[in-house]
Amino acid sequence: MVQLSAEGKALPLRSHPVHGVSGDLTLTERLRRHFPWITLLSVLLLVGMRDINFLSPENLINLAADVVPLLIMAVGMTFVIYIGGIDLSSQSVANMSTVLATIALPTFGVGAGILVIAAGLVAGTVSGVVTTRLKVPSFISTLAVGGIALSVGQYASGQQALHMDTAQRQHAFGWMTGQVAGVPVSLILALAIVALAWFIQTRMMPGRIFKALGAGEPVVVASGIRAERYRILAFALSGMFAALAGLMFSVRLSGGSPTLAEGFLLPAIVAVLVGGTPLTGGVGGVLNTLIGTMIVAVVRASMLYFNIPATGQQIFFGVVLIIAIATTIDRSKMRVVK
Repeated sequence: MVQLSAEGKALPLRSHPVHGVSGDLTLTERLRRHFPWITLLSVLLLVGMRDINFLSPENLINLAADVVPLLIMAVGMTFVIYIGGIDLSSQSVANMSTVLATIALPTFGVGAGILVIAAGLVAGTVSGVVTTRLKVPSFISTLAVGGIALSVGQYASGQQALHMDTAQRQHAFGWMTGQVAGVPVSLILALAIVALAWFIQTRMMPGRIFKALGAGEPVVVASGIRAERYRILAFALSGMFAALAGLMFSVRLSGGSPTLAEGFLLPAIVAVLVGGTPLTGGVGGVLNTLIGTMIVAVVRASMLYFNIPATGQQIFFGVVLIIAIATTIDRSKMRVVK
């Protein structure tokens, strides 16, 4: 039961039984809650049987470090999917951020990171405002904002790859490329961001309202809460995290391009859904996305071990996306599928 109050009003929100909050759960539903962990361990063991060195701590740390930008992008997208929406602008916002970070670095130094995060926050806010105030479906509004972000990146870069000055990058963001006790700083930073997102989701009022919006928005509105504000906040957070992912891309690759993060949108969505946060929202969350991202990372690495060509990766993730939606979506919230 989730208790919401606003202006002295309080209404209980009872989640659907399959969500494991109230009611009796079937064995299948109980197992479904553990599917992400089971899937991750199964894939790890499968690849480990092919090459035992794959399971070494050093290799697993490197594997996790390789998907840091994807993890940050997926965590931001989790907030939007958690409320029952979708953000298709994340990849384009990340691309735009790599360009802006590279251009702003000579003038602003480390401040370029702040500017990039602010730009992502604005892009996400615009998506949220268009979705909530203009009543445009989120997949349309975020697709449009993504197109705008892509155009900004192309215009600012002159439709070409840009490169950071090595000394300037090292001075401003060199700490991101180092290691602490053999663990990349970028991975530590990503886990800190995940911890922050988890705190917002579970320990702050916005996170509780995000969950309630995904479970049943009409009840949230009836309780007197300004649901629109929190929906906009979810999109704003997603844009900000996408910009952070772009900044990580830019620092790692020492440059920017309007296509630098191409191919990350589909894996990011798969990471959220496979982790156990369905498109209908109200279930799952940030920690689920952490597991889902590792599943994506292991699957991508396994394709090299099993000699699957790169062209087959998008096909595979497309199939996984369909399966993830089909197995996690709450059909009780969808009377008609169009």
